Amino acid sequence: MKTASAHRFPRRGFVLCLTTALLCCLTPTASGGPPGVEVNPGEGTLRTVLDFHQTTGNLFVVVWMYEDLEVPTGLLHAPAGIPREQQRNVAAVYEDFRPGTYDKTERLADMDLNHVEAAMNYPNIFPRFAGQGFAERSDKDLALECLKIYNDWIIDDWCGGEASGRLIPLTIVPLWDPQLAAEEVKRCAAKGSYAIAFTEMPAKLGLPSMYSGEWDVLFQACQDTDTSVSMHIGSSSSMPSTSDDAPLATSMSLYAQNAQGSLADWVFSGTLNRFPDLIIAYAESQVGWMPFQLERMDAVWREGRGGVGGPVLPSEQARGRVYGCIFDDVFGLKVREEVGVDQILFETDYPHSDGTFPHSRKVALELFTAAGMNAEDCYKVIRGNAIKAYGLDRFGITS
Repeated sequence: MKTASAHRFPRRGFVLCLTTALLCCLTPTASGGPPGVEVNPGEGTLRTVLDFHQTTGNLFVVVWMYEDLEVPTGLLHAPAGIPREQQRNVAAVYEDFRPGTYDKTERLADMDLNHVEAAMNYPNIFPRFAGQGFAERSDKDLALECLKIYNDWIIDDWCGGEASGRLIPLTIVPLWDPQLAAEEVKRCAAKGSYAIAFTEMPAKLGLPSMYSGEWDVLFQACQDTDTSVSMHIGSSSSMPSTSDDAPLATSMSLYAQNAQGSLADWVFSGTLNRFPDLIIAYAESQVGWMPFQLERMDAVWREGRGGVGGPVLPSEQARGRVYGCIFDDVFGLKVREEVGVDQILFETDYPHSDGTFPHSRKVALELFTAAGMNAEDCYKVIRGNAIKAYGLDRFGITS
């Protein structure tokens, strides 16, 4: 068997799931003043979402302001390029960040530097990984207007122009209303976006659970428009831990449990079975947990425990439809046949602290070599699987 080697890796060919950082739909005004967004819900104009708060002297800290919420931008939101020993959990200004974390042209340059052909970007900071920042505020009319502005921006601006076919839009939906969410999926699909960011466990956000059936209208819209459902670790605004005084390391080492619980909900609620053409993906989940989780779910299913069961086993429902993203999971790659090598995606996690920028190609090669992967499997994980999972041929990205 031929294993991975440097000459088999393209100089620019990765197709990856990433996270976007910083300003989302906000850019500096022409006068060089503070960023902001103007929305017009009916009469009058509201200037909202982001402003600068002056602290001391000439130092400005970027602060998200929305209704009664004020959230400073932190250095750990986007420390790409900053040495690990210099990364701290402190408030930050634009000058602290690499320009590629907020400027499209610079982002494309960073992608070239990192051998990345195409990237899908998650929202960050105030909207958070599933847009739950809007769902948590009281004025839902304003929230919907802002959410649509974000989606229009990411489709038309951030992923348009010179970035067309390289930055792939990932839109958000109004989580507080599944019918509105379905309508937004259809609106965005008509504009050229075929992936949404959804929460891994909606009940954790005080929303209807996967067992309620209330999300069916949304998932039907996704299936009808060939829109993939992506869930980022932590998109339930919670992370697993063992006690209030457990160190952060405990949570960091257990984070895949969120994806495990989410997959159980998708299967045991019957949702995955009701929408047989729907594709779902977990970002930053890794995949080493999948074989045992599905084995255990199959056993519970066969025995009819807890009121679940049926002719199609959980492992069969997940085959070819449930994708997991890795950036540090040698074990998952070693058991890739049990996971399903066609369902594993490699991600860079740019611009976060766990990210592999600008050495993603080197890291991937080391992981694939350690796992004894051949050239065909390497191709699937770094490119082919992403094209299938997200229908990237619609953006001119082919095998």
